[in-house]
Amino acid sequence: MLTINRLSIDDAYVLIAGARAKAQEIDVPMCIAITDEGGNLIAFERMDGGKVTAITLAIDKSFTAIGIRKGTHALGEANQPGQPAHGISSALGGRMVAIGGGLPVFSGEDVVGGIGVSSGSPAQDLLVAEAGVQAFAKSQK
Repeated sequence: MLTINRLSIDDAYVLIAGARAKAQEIDVPMCIAITDEGGNLIAFERMDGGKVTAITLAIDKSFTAIGIRKGTHALGEANQPGQPAHGISSALGGRMVAIGGGLPVFSGEDVVGGIGVSSGSPAQDLLVAEAGVQAFAKSQK
């Protein structure tokens, strides 16, 4: 029998609130997706002005981050020609996203979920995702 740690809906709202605050600070409306440890959507917010095309990207960034247990920006580097994961973005029906903005969420050593952010540049998306993770970490103390 396994005991699985996963984000609650309240945790998801903390992540979204932290990400939203940073998105408002940098004045870029974002799509923010929170998934559980299996990559299943828990909560989603499309800020007013968030791009329609960013909806699926945000969800898939979160999915990718929990799957690789790293930020999606790391996969982007490994996905370049000549690198070991070149072409990975076509895997799993195209759900593997090799663009910054997806991060796993940890509780101790356990990946308990993920956050995916999209609508800005990859650097902006990553900055907003990091703010969500930081808000979650503060709420756990």
